[in-house]
Amino acid sequence: MSTAPELSRRERQIMDILYQRGKASATDVRESMDAAPSYSAVRAMLRILEEKGHVKHQAEGLKYVYVPTVARDKAKRSAVKHVMETFFNGSPEQIVAALLDVASTRLTPGELDRMSAMIELAKKEGKTNG
Repeated sequence: MSTAPELSRRERQIMDILYQRGKASATDVRESMDAAPSYSAVRAMLRILEEKGHVKHQAEGLKYVYVPTVARDKAKRSAVKHVMETFFNGSPEQIVAALLDVASTRLTPGELDRMSAMIELAKKEGKTNG
């Protein structure tokens, strides 16, 4: 499922809240939103997300609680793939270069070491093309 292109800004915001919380009622979602729309608008967006297959609801007492249907890791991979294809011509090298450019002043030596180790592991496992 490709989540990023088919979600509006508000729908992505709701999905972010659900991923952070694990599950939430419409009231919980609305209280977590900046410049929140009306309660009925949040309920309508949750219903749309459910129709699109991104969330499902379950009854907890007298209220519905919504949970994401796609695992967070799978959703992250889908979102990164979408960004890479949309803004970086499908190039992992270009997206990593952009990330390093943006984050270079905030990366700790430990983070850089872990990133280097990931690259070395990818090389050893034959995950690279060259």
